[in-house]
Amino acid sequence: MRIADVLAVPVRGGFFTDDQAAILAGAEHDGFGYAGAPVTPGFTAIRQPAQALSVLLVLEDGSVEHGDCAAVQYSGVGGRDPVFDAVAARDVVLRQVAPLLRGRDVSGFRPVAEELAQLPVHTAIGYGVSQALLAVAARHQRRTMAEVVRDEYATGVELAAVPLYGQTGDDRYANAEKMLLHRVDVLPHGLFNSLALIGTQGERLADYLRWLVARAGELAPGHRPRLHVDVYGTLGLAFGGDVGAVAAYLAALGEACAPFELAVEHPVDGGDRAGQIAVSAALRTELARRGSGVRVVVDEWCNTADDVRAFLAADAADVVQVKTPDLGSLTHTVEALLAVRAAGVEAFCGGTCAETERSAQVTAHVAMACGASQVLAKPGMGLDEGLMVVGNEMARTLALAGTR
Repeated sequence: MRIADVLAVPVRGGFFTDDQAAILAGAEHDGFGYAGAPVTPGFTAIRQPAQALSVLLVLEDGSVEHGDCAAVQYSGVGGRDPVFDAVAARDVVLRQVAPLLRGRDVSGFRPVAEELAQLPVHTAIGYGVSQALLAVAARHQRRTMAEVVRDEYATGVELAAVPLYGQTGDDRYANAEKMLLHRVDVLPHGLFNSLALIGTQGERLADYLRWLVARAGELAPGHRPRLHVDVYGTLGLAFGGDVGAVAAYLAALGEACAPFELAVEHPVDGGDRAGQIAVSAALRTELARRGSGVRVVVDEWCNTADDVRAFLAADAADVVQVKTPDLGSLTHTVEALLAVRAAGVEAFCGGTCAETERSAQVTAHVAMACGASQVLAKPGMGLDEGLMVVGNEMARTLALAGTR
């Protein structure tokens, strides 16, 4: 199976791109947007529509497969690539990537994906092009993308549906109730991205979780989801960077959430990779000393396969979010997920609300093939749509793979 041509067209992302630094500095909502000027380079507003680039591989038999280049909602911070510009990326794809692919035999995925990973391009480009390459390999082999990844990387996984993780966006109450009614496996994310939202001493976050526990008993009796909230480093701000104080707060929060398990993503920001590894490891040690079962989830500053290995080596995480757009070519996502599993740590195949339905579908296959512990329901912030896109893709994949 050879590639005859490469096309690229700008398309819409599933949500918006937000200037996290400006929000953490206190930018306030102005309707759906934010008031004030952005502070992170590349932003023209604190909130702006997410861009994506659809890359279409035209095959020698006239058939077409595609993938979508997309970046995360909070670009340009935490060691990530800058805000994604789809028009500029189209030129890069046509000028640098297309000549490497035209005429190439792509009956397999891994060799060309690894070659793509070496190109010095925005991570979003490697991400989208590799999705298309995986789809082409699956078409040629007449198998699902999950089967291709499982076999080419010898993951040893029996394909199964991966627990879904929903995110509420700013609509923390109604969308959490939707998740309970849907009996979502992991919830609610919560988008606690400012000190005002969690409270100066974390009291508003605690109140929210107590409400959620009570509401779970009312709306979904007998359902035991994992509670997983993302606080974007705000607990470090609330407690002045005191790891002991953060651990004491989290331990109390875990007790308040019983009988549900609690995982907290990015409690404290370490400022760079080394700092993040140090503070995450210290926080895990302090939680263990207190006998707390609260899990520490790492995200910021853990963007590449090398970053993931560094966090694992330092025993700095209970759960690692492998944030798919940040790793570039999907071969890095596979490597990272497998490394996390091999270390006995929970491998969260994540991503962002700013992606597209195509990137969500493809990464659902990768999550299944690598035996991830949970997968993000994406794209968008409406919840139902992401649950449908990722959940339905996994269901169809299992139905097909089960016939073989």
